[in-house]
Amino acid sequence: MAVKNMSTKTYFLGLILFLSAIMMFVFKLEIPFVDPKILYLLATALAGYHVIGEGLVLTYQDSVKQKKFVPNIHILMSLGAIGAILIGNFEEAALLILIFAGAHFLEEYAEGKSQREIKSLLEMNPTKARIIDDQGNINEVDVEKVKVGDQIQVQNGGQVPIDGMIITGVAAIDESAINGESIPREKTVGDPVYAGTINGNDSFIMEATKTSDQTVFSKILQLVDQSQNNLSKTATKIKRIEPIYVKIVLLLFPIVMLLGSLIFHWTLGTAVYRGIVFLISASPCALAASAVPATLSAISNLAKHGVLFKGGSFLSNISDLKAVAFDKTGTLTNGKPVVTDFFIEDDFDKDTLTDIVVSMEKQTNHPLASAIVANFPEAKTLDLTVETQVGKGVFAKYQGDEYLIAKPSAFENVQQSITNQQSYLSDQGKTVVFIAKNAEVIGMIALMDTPNENAKPTIDYLNQQGINTVMITGDSKQTGEAIGHEIGLNEVVTEVLPEDKVNIINDLKTEYNMCGMVGDGVNDAPALVNSNIGVAMGEGTDVAIDVADVVLMKNDLSKFVYSHKISKRLNKVVWQNIIFSMLIVTLLVVLNFFSITDIGLGVIAHEGSTLLVILNGLRLLH
Repeated sequence: MAVKNMSTKTYFLGLILFLSAIMMFVFKLEIPFVDPKILYLLATALAGYHVIGEGLVLTYQDSVKQKKFVPNIHILMSLGAIGAILIGNFEEAALLILIFAGAHFLEEYAEGKSQREIKSLLEMNPTKARIIDDQGNINEVDVEKVKVGDQIQVQNGGQVPIDGMIITGVAAIDESAINGESIPREKTVGDPVYAGTINGNDSFIMEATKTSDQTVFSKILQLVDQSQNNLSKTATKIKRIEPIYVKIVLLLFPIVMLLGSLIFHWTLGTAVYRGIVFLISASPCALAASAVPATLSAISNLAKHGVLFKGGSFLSNISDLKAVAFDKTGTLTNGKPVVTDFFIEDDFDKDTLTDIVVSMEKQTNHPLASAIVANFPEAKTLDLTVETQVGKGVFAKYQGDEYLIAKPSAFENVQQSITNQQSYLSDQGKTVVFIAKNAEVIGMIALMDTPNENAKPTIDYLNQQGINTVMITGDSKQTGEAIGHEIGLNEVVTEVLPEDKVNIINDLKTEYNMCGMVGDGVNDAPALVNSNIGVAMGEGTDVAIDVADVVLMKNDLSKFVYSHKISKRLNKVVWQNIIFSMLIVTLLVVLNFFSITDIGLGVIAHEGSTLLVILNGLRLLH
């Protein structure tokens, strides 16, 4: 930072000396012992010593380190300034350096904006926690010292320091840092809370369930940091060809002077000057800035919206997907069954039967019991003695009658109207349980793990983009195809064992070349790893999140659509930048041959194009 401040100060001192020399020339001022040429030289040295240092010194150091000539972009500007001085163009040397160094500061500021957006996220990492000891005293400690099981007080307006669970109190918590959702979520006893989120107006006590290095937020920071060091393919290629490009420009330098002398009859002085203008015009600064600022801006944008990419290459490639495979449970569906249908024969009191069914299910640990109870919040709780018999169902007696809730196969001689209704519901992929009174089936409840609200819009978007959509599930053919048909999937593969998912992904890769996988469970991890781009749902298992290339911090498939759109925009912006930067270089080189441009105009056009390229990339922040 001190070096940067010093270079800024010397830059402005050089600018003052340059303007002073201009004033002396314009107003024909004569100051004893002050020569405008000396002022120009001092202005060049003070404003551009860091530019020339990077050009000459770093080229030397990199060349020695790699044992081959490795020039950088700054060497072209450095040679241009030195050449202008050698042929007596002191004022143009100073102008070149002043414009280049000034633009360089602006470029660093603009390029740093996307990184500052990311750093603002990193600065949200909690540092302190208020631990409650065995005597009830509160001690503020570094968050790294928090252990699993510690009780922590979170004050109103305070930051949650660690992942955990509320054990006392109620809170409205802003979780935008975790999932991009701006509306605070109501939390109470038993609900999970996450490090880095912000508490509302009420304090609460929580119990730590993870250490500071295991929290969701710490994983976000790790992914964001990782993504900055993993550039897109285009950015990596540009970085790799940069020294090759500079070498070609240096080799063309004498050829340009020779051709100019032969074709345009340049004098030696003109040839050298035009060669210097060529070095400046052909410098690939704008090309070098075409991809990195845009990629960092896109990654920052997505991070703020709760989508984390483990590298720019994955973000760049997601728009190239030709097929996407989805897990069903917890990815395309909500992950837990809900009651979809409740059918009772007309001869029976529906309200009373509802009270009986809910009272029975409240006393069982049947997998579907909680869904049934949750669907009838107004039901009364009756005093029943309930007996669960494995493989048969749930029994209870009420007012002299015996009631049974069981799967359809447990019954014989069922009325045709009941059987028809059951077949209709089963064809829709729903799980049906019968309700019997005194051994007679009088009704049924149908349940289903329903598609989440963003599943169909996501599939519709991908289908519109010409991307093949596939669901891979271990569920029955009937259930899987019912879900697939409802949300519009192109293909449904059912009754798949976890180890077979990888084979399906390999087949899709062979057929479509670029295949993505979206899942949330441990059994999805091998498929996520094997796909070209693995996408994990943020509320899924740690294993799935660890192996995936992309994490949707909230189980919101619309974020996948948003990522695809940003990826398309990123690739479009990068190619805009590359084409624009090379057109400017070509134009300046052509104008130079016809002696239409000079050093000043060349460097203004050159640096202006670089700034425009960076600013175009920064549009991806929004």
